[in-house]
Amino acid sequence: MAGDRPRVVVIGGVYVDMAIRCVDFPATGQVAAGSSFSYTASGAGSNEAIQAALCGCEVHLVGKVGKDIFGRMIKNNLRDFGVNSEFVFEAEAKNTGVIVSFVSSSGANRTVISEGANRALQSSDIRGEKFEKLLSSANICLINGGLGSEFVSIAIRAAKLAKIKVILDPALAGEQFEKQSGKLPLDYYTADILVPNFAEAAELTAAGNHNVHTAKIIGSDLVARGAGAVVIKLGRRGVLVVDREGTTHIPPFEVKFVDRTACGDAFDGALAASCAVGDEIRKAAKFASAAGALACSKFGGQEALPKKEEIIELLQELP
Repeated sequence: MAGDRPRVVVIGGVYVDMAIRCVDFPATGQVAAGSSFSYTASGAGSNEAIQAALCGCEVHLVGKVGKDIFGRMIKNNLRDFGVNSEFVFEAEAKNTGVIVSFVSSSGANRTVISEGANRALQSSDIRGEKFEKLLSSANICLINGGLGSEFVSIAIRAAKLAKIKVILDPALAGEQFEKQSGKLPLDYYTADILVPNFAEAAELTAAGNHNVHTAKIIGSDLVARGAGAVVIKLGRRGVLVVDREGTTHIPPFEVKFVDRTACGDAFDGALAASCAVGDEIRKAAKFASAAGALACSKFGGQEALPKKEEIIELLQELP
């Protein structure tokens, strides 16, 4: 795109992540003293949008927050990173989504998630001339499946109608696959690029052995079901790209593993950014893999997301 930044539309969840440190978890009816408390903007949608922005894209996030102090905090945070929040809607009777974690002195944690306004996104939010114009002008639409399958299906159809390439991270837990008899909603298979992690992909096809060979079978099966391409995140085993032209295994990058909190979101956001500038899928997956590796080499969520220059530097270190 001569003279223009590539445009990415991200549709995903937004949360405020709270953490309370304590010596021990309280038993029922007891009160435990906390040693510290922190909170930060989080959520797959926010993180992926920020990562794409750090890679030089013009990014618009579609999500929903409550009419509360946390909703304002999330919008301000997005603006600080250069992400357009015009389509981060406000729910009338829902709080902003929150994640509350209790971390003991031994490093164990217990987490409670309140989805709040994330579950209030409706089809009417992504209809209308203004949103249709945004979609039709974008290079890539990245959708995170954590918003609920019905809304995600509607979002996929809207993007397809606008003739925009769709990257979908199904983001479904194992129990959700089990309830759906191991199958994703049919609209999910119309995605141009399906990006499950290894555990999700294995659950999806009822595969038992977690290795690269099994991942190849899984990817081929998902492509046969209709996905344009499948990029399977294998964690420390790297990335597997499967499409109708064949299969490519991208080895992992050698970085010091510190924290996996933002790894998957960094991968998805960087993949969208690379595809938005026209990179073919294997080149984009390699770029995304480098971003994910860098995010794993730092503590934290959004503060661990790498800039484009850092990703390029890591790629240049390869022989």
